[in-house]
Amino acid sequence: MLRAVIFDFDGVIADSEFLHYKALNQVFEKYGVSVPKEVHWQKYLGYTDIENIQAVSEDYRMNLTPEQIHQMARQKAELFKQLAREETAILDGVETLIENLKAHNIRRAVCSGALREDIEQMLAGSSLLPAFEVIVTAEDVKKGKPDPEGYLLALKKLNQRQSQPIQPGECVVIEDSHWGLAAAAAAGMHRVAVTNTYPAEQLQDKAERVVSSLEELTIDDLQNICK
Repeated sequence: MLRAVIFDFDGVIADSEFLHYKALNQVFEKYGVSVPKEVHWQKYLGYTDIENIQAVSEDYRMNLTPEQIHQMARQKAELFKQLAREETAILDGVETLIENLKAHNIRRAVCSGALREDIEQMLAGSSLLPAFEVIVTAEDVKKGKPDPEGYLLALKKLNQRQSQPIQPGECVVIEDSHWGLAAAAAAGMHRVAVTNTYPAEQLQDKAERVVSSLEELTIDDLQNICK
């Protein structure tokens, strides 16, 4: 039985993956490092900003201190705000799917490695921000995806407003990365992959259904996954 849908944010709700990469790389370039797009997508895409900068520091022998890492994360956040004001857009099919979930009383949450401020900024002015009952972000967890902490926390928060607790098997997670799909699987949740960021062949082994756009998904599709 389908009772909740938990969405990743970047690459599922908003087309912001490239903006995060662009902002991070602008910060790295100040330190003489440029991370190729294909490397970022392959190695760092599922990380929080802090995890990303730490990993790049190790891989590129930057020898950054914890203070420098946090300073770079703050710089990246400011750059991202600027880019988001100019370039970010909600992806096709998102608003229709959310309205259908609301009409069927299916609970709705976001679990993302992005910052809360980034998410709220990109959703500001749309009908989507109040449509999500729970938003779990990088600030809320100790471990990012593929660790299941974020998805389990989102479910815990949903259940704070639920007289009959929702079980993991009654949730469908919608993700665009294998890190996120692995996190959802570890949390015991059903999984739909959308190919906004990675091709289907890189996602299909961890997903129960793969779509090219959320426009393809219906309530019946999601309910059938939970049977």
